[in-house]
Amino acid sequence: MQFEVGSVLEGKVTGIAKYGAFVQLPGGKTGMVHISEVSNSYVKEISEHLSENDAVKVKVLAVTDDGKISLSIKQCLEPEAAPQRRAGPRPPSDRGPRAVGWQPKKQPPADDMSFEDMMTRFKQSSNDRISDLKRGVEPRRSRRGQTK
Repeated sequence: MQFEVGSVLEGKVTGIAKYGAFVQLPGGKTGMVHISEVSNSYVKEISEHLSENDAVKVKVLAVTDDGKISLSIKQCLEPEAAPQRRAGPRPPSDRGPRAVGWQPKKQPPADDMSFEDMMTRFKQSSNDRISDLKRGVEPRRSRRGQTK
C-alpha cells in the first residue's frame, strides 16, 4: 500500500523508544512518530503520553526512498486554544511603563547621603565608566602583537 504525504491514518503503537514511537499502519507497514511530533506541549517522557497497543490517529509527514515513513500525532490533534491577539495598538490601560533605551537608576539626592554612601556611589560610577571605555576603545594590535 502506498502512503501519500499528508494523508491521515489510524494505527496502533507497537513500540516506544526514547526518541519516538513506532506505529503499525494499515497494510502491515510500520512508521515512526518522533518525540517532537507526539503532542502540542513539551514531551519529556514519551511513555507519559503513549503506551504500547494504543490506537492513534497519525498524519504521514514523509516517505523516504528506502520506505521509512515519518508520522505525526501532533498534527492530527485539535490546536490548543491560544490567546487571541488583537491587531493594532493596545489600549493605554494595558501598557506598562515605557522603557526607551537605558535609564539610570534613581538615586537619592546627595544631601540625604552620608560621606561613605557618596564615596560608594562615586567608585561605582567610576568603575562603570572605566569598563565602558575598556569595552569600546581597545587598542589595535599589529601582526606581531604590539599595540599601535
